[in-house]
Amino acid sequence: MAEGASIAEARALGGGVAAVDCGTNSTRLLVLGPDGTRLARRMQITRLGAGVDRTGELDRAAMERTLAVLREFRQLLDELGVEAAAGRVRAAATSATRDARNAAEFVEAAGEILGVRPEVIKGREEGRLAYLGATRGLPEEAGPYLVVDIGGGSTELIAGAEPSAPDGGPAVVVSLDVGCVRITERYLASDPPTAEELAAARLAARELIESAARAHLELRSARTMVGVAGTVSALAVMALGLEGFVEERVHHARISRAEVADLARRLASVPLAERRELRGMERARADVIVGGATVLEEVMGTLGYDELVASESDILDGIAHELLGRRHSS
Repeated sequence: MAEGASIAEARALGGGVAAVDCGTNSTRLLVLGPDGTRLARRMQITRLGAGVDRTGELDRAAMERTLAVLREFRQLLDELGVEAAAGRVRAAATSATRDARNAAEFVEAAGEILGVRPEVIKGREEGRLAYLGATRGLPEEAGPYLVVDIGGGSTELIAGAEPSAPDGGPAVVVSLDVGCVRITERYLASDPPTAEELAAARLAARELIESAARAHLELRSARTMVGVAGTVSALAVMALGLEGFVEERVHHARISRAEVADLARRLASVPLAERRELRGMERARADVIVGGATVLEEVMGTLGYDELVASESDILDGIAHELLGRRHSS
């Protein structure tokens, strides 16, 4: 049964699971039926992490935006018959919530809505789950993989083991304190950003990536780079010349480093109002896409990858399929 099946059909299946991701930039939901069929996937940009880098706290308006979306998700879960009880729902909160002094207030309110408290997961766990999701459906012979997950507040670099490894899972998970929202708030104040601001942003990202690469040689030795999350999807849409997001076109599309660099330059050269109107641009992401593109270009250039494979499977898929596997084994 494909996404969009009737609620009655979905409820009849029973035993579904759901994953919720309360990220720095967006709040997302994935619901799978007991056979792994996708019943629903939702995403809304809520900017939970707005201002966290400056204040050290989650902004109240940002929390309310996110909680409002979680209420919508809870209603959908109720309609689909997915209960939080018995381990059928797992919610994760990532970089912004990790960094905020008042995270407990958000986690408690979100838990009341969802019926399960979001886990404030560490970067390594975030990376493991992102790797598990991102590499689903990719051929073993194209590995080992390097998964790059550019979030709002952090970027995870996850290097996989050789295909012959017993579990095929990641060998290295590195969480960098830089993402599309954080780098924008720290460095890209002007509209459009100045050459000096862009240079500072690039240098900051490059230094973090180089430090990680010196400590973990595996980051440079993967056979295939896989990019996940909103920045990669948005750049893929533009590189493919699409009017808007089309999952079938974006999923597993290949994007070259030259295309990423060209898009980064184009996006940084125009003011926000004009950027929002560019073909294929997701309007709500336009204010942080320059920061995200900058991080991605520096990752590819610093680690020496000329191409990446865009994946629409990510941490949500990792969480949901792991939940499903646990239910089937119990």
